[in-house]
Amino acid sequence: MGYIVEMGELFLASNYKRERLAFVKGLGTRLFTEDGEEYLDFTAGIAVCNLGHCHPALIKVLKDQAEKLWHTSNLYYTEPQARLAKRLVELTFGERVFFANSGAEAVEAALKLARRYAFETFGEKKYKFIALENSFHGRTYGALSVTGQPHYWEGFKPLLEGVIFVAPNDEASLERAFNEEVCALILEPIQGEGGVYPLKREFLEKAKELCEKFKALLIFDEIQTGIGRTGRLFAYEHFGIEPDILCTSKALANGLPLSAIIAKNEIMQVLKPGTHASTFGGNPIASAVALKVLELVSEKTFLEEVSLKGRILKEKIEKLDPDKKFIKEVRGEGLLIGIEFQQEAKYVYERLLKHKILVTQPKPKIIRLTPPLIVSYREIDYFCNILSKILE
Repeated sequence: MGYIVEMGELFLASNYKRERLAFVKGLGTRLFTEDGEEYLDFTAGIAVCNLGHCHPALIKVLKDQAEKLWHTSNLYYTEPQARLAKRLVELTFGERVFFANSGAEAVEAALKLARRYAFETFGEKKYKFIALENSFHGRTYGALSVTGQPHYWEGFKPLLEGVIFVAPNDEASLERAFNEEVCALILEPIQGEGGVYPLKREFLEKAKELCEKFKALLIFDEIQTGIGRTGRLFAYEHFGIEPDILCTSKALANGLPLSAIIAKNEIMQVLKPGTHASTFGGNPIASAVALKVLELVSEKTFLEEVSLKGRILKEKIEKLDPDKKFIKEVRGEGLLIGIEFQQEAKYVYERLLKHKILVTQPKPKIIRLTPPLIVSYREIDYFCNILSKILE
């Protein structure tokens, strides 16, 4: 093993369970190690590099902007940031955008926005959040507090008070949780880190109805499902249900740190100077790259092909085990796919890695596939052939 792994093990914090791999180059759907080995990437940096590695159009934009302006802080306007905000508004339900750097930061901003809006509109008694069990929203304190997986809380309590958890897709439990003290409901349309569990249309419709009834805000965490991952630019479009606040990050700048929350004027206007900020949020380079990402990903034909690739991949996997001897269920939308096995999936994960295919394992029995959206049909076939051999 090369010096990069050894150096990393000596000097990096041990909070990640890393493979003993060091990548030094990426191209499209491929990653290359310091030893020159080639891997097929079906993780895309955990649903981040939706346009693959080192996309030539993104490299050009990055280089052009790097020669103009890197950073001014948000005490001033910059053209890439203003243009990106305008484009996000044009492509969504929103009217205003706030930029930060990561998904957790976007969730933190959304939680603060919801509480501030409730405070200014109804007073301080309306402060509670409803979140879903098995959800994941990030590891900072606010985001962790609305993450419905208790093992993430260990050693970090007390968390943010006033959070109520309900089971996903349980309409009755959701209805019981609502009252006049609730300021917002936060959810993922598909629970990615939870194991790729989609929420049902009926549950989302009930969520919207209850938010309107109790004058609470509906927050969609589309950090993993956004920017074309499900075959639509954002997953809420599949349901025709608009959230009040949308959180996006991960693939927004294809690997550069950038996140955003999007909302209507009425809501966003409560973020007055001094209420929230981000020094690097929406910096010129990341914003310029994100503009190009949106240009490429939002094309109708591109998104249609993502949907088609996802359907083909799911169908091929299901045909590998029609009797469900090994595979319990294949779930997801577009190119966000979870394969749940009848037993622990560690063997499958390790065999895929041995065949130089990268996937993620969010739960003991689940393999998650989030390949770059530019993955080819030939690469889909190759993955399924290898998986078939592993199952045999």
